[in-house]
Amino acid sequence: MSQTIGSTRLAYSRVWHHISASAPHLTLSTVKSPPEAVTPPSLGRLASRIAMILMGKHKPIWDPSTDCGDYVVVTNCAALYTTGHKKWRKTYYRHNTRPGSLRTITMDVLMDKFGGAEVLRKAVSGMLPKNRLRDKRLARLKAFEGDAHPYKENIIRFGGKKVGQTGWEDIVKAVREGDKATIPS
Repeated sequence: MSQTIGSTRLAYSRVWHHISASAPHLTLSTVKSPPEAVTPPSLGRLASRIAMILMGKHKPIWDPSTDCGDYVVVTNCAALYTTGHKKWRKTYYRHNTRPGSLRTITMDVLMDKFGGAEVLRKAVSGMLPKNRLRDKRLARLKAFEGDAHPYKENIIRFGGKKVGQTGWEDIVKAVREGDKATIPS
């Protein structure tokens, strides 16, 4: 079967996704109801979703040996949401292979020293497969402490609205209805 049939060629193109680490998200939240109690996505849920997008598992052409993932821009990493006491009890380890050189650092110290973007990068790195594509995939993750980032023009849009913002589904429905009206039956 040819790979130019259908939208397969389009699926290989890389798209830019935008995720806010502090905005409440209905599907990634740990609290489902009532709707006003929806929390921002926790660190683990956010990292697993980002890892899936970086690998390209959300695409119909996904293959473990092919790097077909997209770019991900994460904003507001300074307000990462963690459950329980993980922020103070979670430890990260470093070792330079010399005896007695094991270094530990807790998540709150790491966030103070390097910011929430580094904590998110470490979480996503742990969820990516440990192979030669890992560094290339991780390089497509762009994490920022605040709302400002230089990739605003690259974020995927549909009808002028960013995909994922409120109201973009209505634009999709209107376009689909318009397409149905133009197709002769």
